[in-house]
Amino acid sequence: MSLELDNFYLKQEEPNKGCLLALRQIILSQDSEITHTLKYDMPFFCYKGKMFCYLWVHKTNNKPYLGIVEGKHFDNPELIAGKRSRMKTMLLDPNEDLPIDTLKSILKKAVDLYKSGEIKNKLD
Repeated sequence: MSLELDNFYLKQEEPNKGCLLALRQIILSQDSEITHTLKYDMPFFCYKGKMFCYLWVHKTNNKPYLGIVEGKHFDNPELIAGKRSRMKTMLLDPNEDLPIDTLKSILKKAVDLYKSGEIKNKLD
């Protein structure tokens, strides 16, 4: 992992730091083809080189969230589109237990979109 990527997590204040580190572990444990990188100064996760999710902290309420790049393919009430047409986000409360089953279900569906070929590489 790069120093810049580590620094993203290390500079976060608790309880966000612990929440984001737990989310990172949950995401990376979903599939061996998932890689972790820093894009746009944000921790992004890719499946076979294709961006599928990212972590960030909401600017106004300072809560961490999971962003799903192809969120438009999801109909989960936990995911909100806001003003985005493609991506959806799931806001998390760092002071509460993470909804691990829900997170794993969403992440599995996200990875499955790429595995199935439903989401194609822009070069395909």
